[in-house]
Amino acid sequence: MSFFLQVLLSGVVLGLVYALAALGFVLIYKASRVVNFAQGQFIAIGAFTAYFAAVSLGLPFLLAAALALAFTALLGFGVERVFLKRMVGQPIIAVIMATIGLASLLDGLIHLTPFGAGNFSYPPFLPAGGVAFLGVQISYAQLLAVAFTLVFLLLFTWFFQRSTLGIAMRSVADDQMASMSLGVSVEKVFALAWAAAGLTAAAAGLVVGTISGLNLDGLVHIGLKVFPVVILGGLDSIPGAVVAGILIGVLENLAAGYLDAYVPGGGTRDVFPFLVLLLVLWFKPHGLFGTEEIERV
Repeated sequence: MSFFLQVLLSGVVLGLVYALAALGFVLIYKASRVVNFAQGQFIAIGAFTAYFAAVSLGLPFLLAAALALAFTALLGFGVERVFLKRMVGQPIIAVIMATIGLASLLDGLIHLTPFGAGNFSYPPFLPAGGVAFLGVQISYAQLLAVAFTLVFLLLFTWFFQRSTLGIAMRSVADDQMASMSLGVSVEKVFALAWAAAGLTAAAAGLVVGTISGLNLDGLVHIGLKVFPVVILGGLDSIPGAVVAGILIGVLENLAAGYLDAYVPGGGTRDVFPFLVLLLVLWFKPHGLFGTEEIERV
């Protein structure tokens, strides 16, 4: 029983990290109907910026983390202004291809730095040990990750539901021309969506680095692994990203804990979530919480 609870709680923590990373996809898609394939690179940049500030510059970790969040948000804002602003009104596939090229560019630039290879870890800033819950030991790093993720998710949920700018972003996602006729600056909304996506990517990178350390390939891989989360929850749903993230995280851990022993070579944690995704999409093509749209003929 204790093994099951350990696997379950670890899966919930992993799922919340996935949800935080998926939030960047949802923010951009809600504003512009574009899928950002460079999210994994933004996660890596945010994580390594905090490491550089804490280790090389000697800043306290909390200040280094704040600097990383601000830097990655500015990077997202700048990327939209420089590379994607001119593509407003172009076919969606062209913008998606641009984000794929952006991912390759950022990946190459990161490989030119000392962080392109090797494993790194943040300076210790939490006490050792953890707390016991239902007979399962939970580290302080995991507790911090859960709290950090929940705060971000609640803030962005409130932002989209209650703030004027959040409602403007939702209106732009629904109909750009109608939003422009009402005085909403579509360009401003796009830029802020990319800045917010950079912010959440850095937050996800900080959480991953705190729990398991830093590795470029691992951080970028998280950006790819959240695709099932985004699609399962619904591309435009923040609650869907949370539910799907936890579901995928738990399924991964359960598959690794109980199925790997019966499969030669293991690796079921990388396959099982996709099987569940296909099963759910069979019955709900828009995801668990995605908006079903009816196109006019």
